Amino acid sequence: MFNLPITEPMHIHSLDGELREATILEKIGDNRYVAEFDGLRCSAIFNPFVGRFYVDDKYGIIKDKTPGRDEPCR
Repeated sequence: MFNLPITEPMHIHSLDGELREATILEKIGDNRYVAEFDGLRCSAIFNPFVGRFYVDDKYGIIKDKTPGRDEPCR
């Protein structure tokens, strides 16, 4: 549906839905995407009714690696 990566204004969760430039990096499921905003990799969805992506940089942050057995979970 989309040619990735996509860089355009998207609704940002931590900014109460304010539009800011972000990049969709990959599709990971039905209407589930990985986005990059402000140096963070986050989950995102596409709202077809308004034609915009919504980036969750509050609760949808994607960590680079999983903690090892002896590392604390944070």
